[in-house]
Amino acid sequence: MMKYYAYKEPPMKFSAYQKLEERRRCEIFQKLINKERIVEILAYCIMPTHLHLILSQLKKDGISLYMKNLLNSYTRYFNTKNKRKGPLWQGRFKSVLIKTDEQLLHLTRYIHLNPTSDNLVERPEDWPYSSYNEYLNNSKEPLCSFSKYLNIDPKAYKAFVETRKDYQKRLSEIRHLLLE
Repeated sequence: MMKYYAYKEPPMKFSAYQKLEERRRCEIFQKLINKERIVEILAYCIMPTHLHLILSQLKKDGISLYMKNLLNSYTRYFNTKNKRKGPLWQGRFKSVLIKTDEQLLHLTRYIHLNPTSDNLVERPEDWPYSSYNEYLNNSKEPLCSFSKYLNIDPKAYKAFVETRKDYQKRLSEIRHLLLE
């Protein structure tokens, strides 16, 4: 779904696309990848209660359109599956403009460490719903396009992430004490 909505004007709702037989889905996706993309996904981490995305906007209002399509589609799927109605997400998505490569690099580390900070896994590479393994070259089906924005050596990136694992976990434990 994340990859599907990154393209301009998908031909159908994702739920209809998913119901097609594999051969037909491949045909449609081949046509779709020849269309313009509205965003590039640089990093992601899907958590049980929220998700983190680092996106590069390729078209005007691309991030807003992408988030609308992605979140609405997932809400419809979740509500149908769980026989419920109403909104799933609390408020609008939050966005921050990333101004430097250094900020981008640190933000990728932050989101890749989220599952360890929340005690979901011991090691970030054990969380299957994250782009971390793509950054380590351990993914068979990459979703992200980070290499044209960041020149990352997988071993050096792993060390970069792991040096902050304990620190980020401690910050996560005291977050409730902060005033916003």
